[in-house]
Amino acid sequence: MTDITFGLDTFGDVPEDDHGNLLSYGAAIRQVVDEAVLADELGVDVIALGEHHRPEYAISSPETVLAGIAGRTKNIRLASGVTVLSSDDPVRVFQRFATLDGLSNGRAEVILGRGSFTESFPLFGYDMADYEVLFEEKIELFAELLKEKPVTWSGTTRAPLVDADVFPKTDSGHLSAWVGVGGSPQSVVRTARYGLPLMLAIIGGAPDRFAPYVDLYRRAADQLGTVAHSVGMHSPGFVADTDEEAKELYYPRYKVMRDRIGALRGWPPLRKQEFDHEVEHGSLYIGSPETVARKMAKAITSLGVGRFDLIYVAGTTPASARLRAVELFGAKVLPMTRDLLAG
Repeated sequence: MTDITFGLDTFGDVPEDDHGNLLSYGAAIRQVVDEAVLADELGVDVIALGEHHRPEYAISSPETVLAGIAGRTKNIRLASGVTVLSSDDPVRVFQRFATLDGLSNGRAEVILGRGSFTESFPLFGYDMADYEVLFEEKIELFAELLKEKPVTWSGTTRAPLVDADVFPKTDSGHLSAWVGVGGSPQSVVRTARYGLPLMLAIIGGAPDRFAPYVDLYRRAADQLGTVAHSVGMHSPGFVADTDEEAKELYYPRYKVMRDRIGALRGWPPLRKQEFDHEVEHGSLYIGSPETVARKMAKAITSLGVGRFDLIYVAGTTPASARLRAVELFGAKVLPMTRDLLAG
């Protein structure tokens, strides 16, 4: 297994400077662009930017930041991770990413999802009571738009389209599109039904517990007569020069973020023992390049995935440490992981 694709994901967490002061939102966005440029220089395959509408994150419009990255990079693929399709318009999503595809000479890809937060629903005037039907109808429409031919479609969540042609078209006639799934069997089967690649969001627990979803995706595609693509996974982590440094930088900031989210969802505060167990046995890829590479290779092998994206930062990790993490990932983790997979 040597033909694996590797990516770096971020939600544009607002970092600290070296004196412990938070950067402005603008500086945080420029920081992400600098990190993507470095990743491109080091041969990382993909940079994926998530969409959030919360104060901890600077990126609410991934494709706009990706367009800025496009002008400063040559090879790295430019993905969202994810685009919250439920609270967006499928036609506009297609147009924005087709535009990005043109700007970047065919490097754009959109990862569609329902999102791990719901702030975008009231923000853009959507009713949470329509949570399921919004995604179901909008992905149905988006699948039609991907054909890049006139579309006739009707549903309950937006005005119908009658023989509507959408521009711009991509040069290749194909916009790369994935579906991000957090572990719902129904979502896996839906992805297979539309013949789209599956990206598993594995943010906790042992990675191999997702093996049944990989199998379900392939079986569903076979039964539905669609194509089962190579499956991807993304998980959080952080790379530093040593295991101790990585944990020291990551844990306190991760705990603040995790406890803030947990308070909204009824979770108890994170304990250090839980964190250490997740690093050792779960889905936190934290440590030196050697440690992270070994753990990545093990997960890739156990699930048989063809793509691994690392959510490479969490919380207010200093900007300088983030750049170092990107450097270590591209220069050391990737060649080590490829060697382990080849062996």
